[in-house]
Formats: sequence, C-alpha cells, structure tokens
Amino acid sequence: MDQKERLQKVIAKSGYTSRRKAENLITEGRVKVNHKKVTELGTKVGPNDVVEVDGIPLEKEEPIYILLYKPRGVISSVSDDRGRKVVGDLISDEIEERLFPVGRLDYDTSGLIILTNDGEFSQKLIHPKYKINKVYIAKVKGIPTKEDLKTLKKGVHHEGEYLRCVNSRILKTDPAKKKSILELTLQEGKNRQVRRMLEALGYQVEKLKRERFGPLTLGNLNPGEYRELTPHEVKQLLDLAEKNVK
Repeated sequence: MDQKERLQKVIAKSGYTSRRKAENLITEGRVKVNHKKVTELGTKVGPNDVVEVDGIPLEKEEPIYILLYKPRGVISSVSDDRGRKVVGDLISDEIEERLFPVGRLDYDTSGLIILTNDGEFSQKLIHPKYKINKVYIAKVKGIPTKEDLKTLKKGVHHEGEYLRCVNSRILKTDPAKKKSILELTLQEGKNRQVRRMLEALGYQVEKLKRERFGPLTLGNLNPGEYRELTPHEVKQLLDLAEKNVK
C-alpha cells in the first residue's frame, strides 16, 4: 500500500499553513525534501522523508481540535500587530500545539469558532464547495420585510462582491423600538458578510453571534471558554464535508 502523500498535503496536515499557501511555498523554492529543494507540486513524500520549510524541519504534531466561544473584542488570529487580544490568548498554556482559527469571526462578533493545527481539516470546513452551514443570530435596527429576506437568500452586491445566505428568518420583533432578531445561515465566510448583507438593505447590525457550525453548537460554554472536540465530532464534520461535494 502506497503511504506517500502529496507534499502540500503533508505540510498542511502538520498545521504549518493551509494547503494553498503550502503550494506557494513549494513553487517559491522554500521547501526541501531530504535536504533537496523541491518545486514540483506533484511531489509525493512518505512517513520517513524529512521535509523542511525555510530550512526548518517540519514537526509532525498530533492533531488537536478546539471549540471556543469567542467573546466580542477578540481578534480571530494567532497574533495582532496592535497588541489586541487574540483567540490564542484564551487557550491554556497546557496546550503546546500551535493552533490557528478555522475561518474568522469579526472583532465585534461573538460565538463559535474552531481552532486546530490540522490544515487539511481547516480547508474542508471553510471552503464554500464543502457547504458547511454556519448559523448566525443578528440583532438589527429595523424590521426586515419578507421581500428583504428573499433578497438575502437571492444575494446582494456589496463593494464588488456577491453576498448571499442559504436561509434567513425573523426570530423576534420589537415594533416599539423598531428592532428585530434574525437567524441567518451561511455557507461562505467572506469578510463581515452578515453585517455587509444587512447594511446593503439598510439594516444596521447591533449585535452578532455565531451559534452553530455544522452540527456543533456552543452548548453550555460561556464567552471565553472552550473544549476539545471529540473524535466523533471531528468525523461528523469531515463526513459532512465529503458528503456535500459528492
């Protein structure tokens, strides 16, 4: 049985970076296999091959998967040049693996975000072709009409991008204060997508929270708390991604 895998896949699985960025590293001549520079994307490597990126041997970490309840006012990044708190700051020092967030949540958005060192797993969760549902709850100024909800599903153009959700509905309205609470389901993750879609229709988002990612929910977690995903949950996500591309 051939145990060899494509070089970019091995780099991504190590948690070093995404597969797409790994491909760039290879074509830029920054990767060596058994101390020889490799620039061909079709190159395959086995378990005993030594892979180096920028002269540093690739460490083979055990994969780890964390579900975090991100509070507002925290950056979905591994670092911030302005010194603001990032999601990694909320994880215990007992977890030594270098984790990165799967996709992003805006600075002012709270809710469910996954952290991992598994680049291939991350790619399957965030790429639109895998059609993983992400459910958001938005508190907005104004009360959208039925036509507005249809428009959100059909899609809107904003700053040169086409933005749409797969479903939207009103959970609650407050006619006296002219406010409402909406549930929106997305399969993409474009920058500030929910806020931009609603603003394009004239509705300002006051508060935004992601409550569901595929089959995962926040459960009993409080803002800033986290837990490891179970092997069953990881398999559920991967099976869902594979099923959606068939």
